[in-house]
Amino acid sequence: MPNAYRGRFAPSPTGPLHFGSLLSAVASYLDARQQQGTWLIRLEDVDGTRCQDSFQQAILDTLASYHLISDEDIVRQSDRQSLYQHFLEQLITSNLAYPCQCTRASLKANSGLHPNQCQCDMNHPHSWRAFCEVGRYEYCDPIQGKQYFDISQPSNHPVLKRKDGYFSYQLAVVVDDHLQRISHIVRGADLLDTTGQQLWLYQQFGWQAPAMMHLPLIVNEFGDKISKQNHAKAIPNGERQVLLRVLYYLGFKDAPRDYSLLQLLSWATEHWQPTQLSQANLALLDTDQHLIQ
Repeated sequence: MPNAYRGRFAPSPTGPLHFGSLLSAVASYLDARQQQGTWLIRLEDVDGTRCQDSFQQAILDTLASYHLISDEDIVRQSDRQSLYQHFLEQLITSNLAYPCQCTRASLKANSGLHPNQCQCDMNHPHSWRAFCEVGRYEYCDPIQGKQYFDISQPSNHPVLKRKDGYFSYQLAVVVDDHLQRISHIVRGADLLDTTGQQLWLYQQFGWQAPAMMHLPLIVNEFGDKISKQNHAKAIPNGERQVLLRVLYYLGFKDAPRDYSLLQLLSWATEHWQPTQLSQANLALLDTDQHLIQ
């Protein structure tokens, strides 16, 4: 019988691959390989206003240069709009989603809180929000420890479909992970706050949520995470020094420096221990800043 473990790395093609993303890719790959599981790449290009085809290929080329290659065909969210619409309509029919025309300015005036319902003219552009009336969840993260989420607040009514017709990350990621039978998610701690809303969606659809693990973030000298929003530089393709720095942040202080990229991945797979990471790693600053900024 095939192994039940199915993991994934799901970058958004809004820019080239940067150091923080490569760290998440390597960690998810090691976790899958150590458990003889399947590892997938999914391109989360659901936001058509920010994603570009050129970045898709650049990301895939960079991953391949580090021998990180999907075990199955790569899924692109832009090809799955009808699926997201199908599941959105299920929520609407069950009165678990409602139309909204609130603006950021109006929400800001209300201390950022969203009313349980709002007046909406269906003849004009509107978004759809999840009606998270109640929901308390907990799970034990292998790195971050016990996590508790209470989404029974107006501010936790996430947008599922935007006014411009694009679906949100929250809905798309839950649908995709379920349909791809993802059993384990390894991702950055910056996404920890979205977990409660995703657990709510899993519950409404009657689906089993994957096991989740949230990696410590790598920050720059100002304490900002390494990300495209903070103008992180693209990493070079296939450089051993870059992979060694990734492994350093994943807890491997003594990785063999004379190994090839493939040998390093094999060695790290054998020695992978997520529990060696901790909250204390969140603010580590890489001394080789040309690799991560």
